[in-house]
Amino acid sequence: MKKKIVVVLDIAGLSPALLEKRKNLPNINRLREEGTYRKMTPTFPAVTCSVQASLLSGKPPADHGIVGNGYFNRVTMKPEFWRQENALIRGPRISDIMRERDANAKVGVLFWQNSKYIDADIVISPSPLHTDSGMIEWCYSKPTGMYEGLAEELGEFHLKDYWGPLAGAGSSDWITNASLLVLKRQLPDMLLVYIPHLDYVCQRVDPNSNDLESELSFIDGIVGKFVNFREEYGRDSMVLFVVSEYGLVPVNRTIYPNILLRKHGLLRVREIAGCEYIDFEQSDAFAVVDHQVAHIYCKKNMIERTRDILNSVENISSVLDREKQRELEIHHNRSGELIALADRDSWFAYYYWLDEKRAPFYADTVDIHNKPGYDPCELFIDLDTKRIPIKPELIKGSHGLPANTNEQMAVMICSDDGLDDYAPKSFDATQFLGMLYRVI
Repeated sequence: MKKKIVVVLDIAGLSPALLEKRKNLPNINRLREEGTYRKMTPTFPAVTCSVQASLLSGKPPADHGIVGNGYFNRVTMKPEFWRQENALIRGPRISDIMRERDANAKVGVLFWQNSKYIDADIVISPSPLHTDSGMIEWCYSKPTGMYEGLAEELGEFHLKDYWGPLAGAGSSDWITNASLLVLKRQLPDMLLVYIPHLDYVCQRVDPNSNDLESELSFIDGIVGKFVNFREEYGRDSMVLFVVSEYGLVPVNRTIYPNILLRKHGLLRVREIAGCEYIDFEQSDAFAVVDHQVAHIYCKKNMIERTRDILNSVENISSVLDREKQRELEIHHNRSGELIALADRDSWFAYYYWLDEKRAPFYADTVDIHNKPGYDPCELFIDLDTKRIPIKPELIKGSHGLPANTNEQMAVMICSDDGLDDYAPKSFDATQFLGMLYRVI
């Protein structure tokens, strides 16, 4: 009898609304009809790193500590976005649990966030080397040399396909092909695979538009490759999950909390070589933004004033103090003293300068580590200057708010129809770990 394999495909941006509006998705629809399907409520904030950590740990951000795609590190006094170290997540995840149950269990984690140095047998995570002469494209992998071996067959994994103005289907295609090779050759007990690019598309175009038809067909084709592998390997010997982290909603307004705080004298800057940079030490309050959510870090004697300022702003729907953060299970020492939520049709930009001539060196570049917030404008390019445009009006879709519509919800689809008896009808991301328990 063949060993049992569990595969989890995390398809960023796939929502119940997208599935319901598009009927020409034969592979995904077949899984839904033959297996178990649930709309899934993301944990808050509904952003990649936070929800992925909840899916695999069964815990909310208040427990596992991943309060967004980034946060302000009070020790180093700087924002830290897209850190990949596994140790940032507090508590066990499914890979640790499988190791405890069976020391010989083979687990693979491909491109999930916070997977660098994770206790798994097979790992691939982008990890470019930054040198004086430029960037060396590379992926961290376990076992050592596995990425290099795959790159010889598939070509290098190009970071330009994974993020930036050229990001698109090429990243998802490479990850899919690498995953299938790993499945065939390594036969892991569990393989976790992150398929990223649909998310990018839904930020560039209205996520409700018909422009997504071809992209969804492409995603359905990816699912079909794993369905075909299951058919070849043995339907009873492999369980296939398709999950997502959140859905995106159309946006047409941009909020600039750092400019607001600067105009009120709370945010201060230093001028270096003619450019302005936030003075995190001297500022009384500043925002680290993440799509539709902004963590506001304040000095204790400025919390009330900062809250009053934010509450007076149009397009900010609410401001969460520590007590309200507790209600949404986001109360953690990495969180801001306050958290601002945008209106449904709005999102937060990190900009803080008042004169574009004094914008920091990273403003019109792809720079995911220095900016005090997530910058979706990095998905575009100004063809005249070959730089990232400082034009937030280009952004058409966003996410992050507590989900209450089909557009904002995530999905959980499983090839095992037996889970239908166990999965609650009202299903959230922290309950996904229980579904994994049922099938491993």
